[in-house]
Amino acid sequence: MKYKIIEKDTFQVVGVKRECSCDPACNTENAGLPSIGEFWGEVHQNDTVNQLIQLNNGQIKGLLGITDNYNEEKNTIDYWIASEHSGDVPDGLSSFEIPASKWVVFDVQGPAPTAMINTWKQIYSEWFPSNSYEPADTAAIEAYIDSDLYSPNSTNEIWVAIK
Repeated sequence: MKYKIIEKDTFQVVGVKRECSCDPACNTENAGLPSIGEFWGEVHQNDTVNQLIQLNNGQIKGLLGITDNYNEEKNTIDYWIASEHSGDVPDGLSSFEIPASKWVVFDVQGPAPTAMINTWKQIYSEWFPSNSYEPADTAAIEAYIDSDLYSPNSTNEIWVAIK
């Protein structure tokens, strides 16, 4: 796994947030909550994606998928679709401050839908067990940097805060 460790000051992201089901078998009809895929479809359809791309003015390029506030009882997370942005928060969007942290940034190679899942599995089954770091209690970030997320050569990132 290719990765780097960096330190980053507190930064702001702007975007939209939904409570999403973590159960891949759930869908809107039986859970009452959108899946992460359905949420992405919604923000593509209503053009929020293009607004977030234009607002991106931070170090982390691309659109961000941010997971926070896992609820074990309900098997849900708060999921943000956002971009790093310094400045005012436009109407219709919310902001979220990510605290200063040490981060391990993993390169994710390949078509994003499968490569992200496979990289997450490697992070927790291989990388953390073989390193002295532990995940910090901070939101995790998927950075969708490549314009063609389905390309076999797509390059994106996963950011995990560590302690």
